Amino acid sequence: MTRMLPVTLLLLLFMLGSIHSLKICSFNVRSFGAAKRDNSQVMDVIVKIIKRCDIMLLMEIKDSRNIICPTLIKMLNGKSRRGTKDYDYIISSRLGRNAYKEQYAFLYRKNMVSVKKSYHYPDTQNGDEDAFSREPFVVWFYSPQTAVTDFVIIPLHTTPETSVREIDELFDVYMDVKRQWKPENFIFMGDFNAGCSYVPKKSWKEIRLRMDPKFVWLIGDNEDTTVKGTTKCAYDRIVLQGQKINSSVVPDSASIFDFQKAYRMTEEEALGISDHFPVEFELQPTGSFTGLVRSFAPKKTGRKKSQKP
Repeated sequence: MTRMLPVTLLLLLFMLGSIHSLKICSFNVRSFGAAKRDNSQVMDVIVKIIKRCDIMLLMEIKDSRNIICPTLIKMLNGKSRRGTKDYDYIISSRLGRNAYKEQYAFLYRKNMVSVKKSYHYPDTQNGDEDAFSREPFVVWFYSPQTAVTDFVIIPLHTTPETSVREIDELFDVYMDVKRQWKPENFIFMGDFNAGCSYVPKKSWKEIRLRMDPKFVWLIGDNEDTTVKGTTKCAYDRIVLQGQKINSSVVPDSASIFDFQKAYRMTEEEALGISDHFPVEFELQPTGSFTGLVRSFAPKKTGRKKSQKP
């Protein structure tokens, strides 16, 4: 039995090598329309950024002809190994109060997650109609390979001048989703414009998502999610609700992806992609490396180890 142990551990490590955490990301690509779509260098960088993630929320898509996401999917799948990283997407309607319209889109790895349900928040509460500039596009994901197997993502891209009201209204979206689907795990993410002059310190007390302790903010107020060196604002945020999803976050995984530094770009080149950096975090896979290793560890024989003088 003792001689078989190394083989067993090798097999265990091989099995664990196929188990990965789930990386969930949010990225405002800033005015993502025909000009960026037709720029191969810009698209290549965006694809590289998306490929780091298992679920990527893209915002500020301006695409009346529905070309951008199919193009991204073709690029993502064309550069992936067969059967391992095939992407799909789900996209909202074109949202906005006037001729200016945007879309939310989720690009995701099909071998990691699937979509259970989705809907557009109606934003028609009596006395509080049309609170959102772009109503959240709510998506319920199933994730069989993670410690938390399903979760709802509620995206938001606010208008800066009304960001306090819009972030506060996410609480009403949360209550609406709970009534309809009764899920237990929630992720709120996007470009909340939740920093600097748009949400001054005195205004946080007006935001229910902030004042209620059951909502956990992963990106802090002192972070900088902006590309420009002259700004330091935590515009982009991730907020969690649900005991299981909170306990399933990989420690220290919530972060900002500085693609300018990672890809050795000048500030001007980076701004050609976006004026926002993506924000991200990871969920733990099913099982535990430590627990599995312990189950295969040899039992103590009772012999004392020789001690060095």
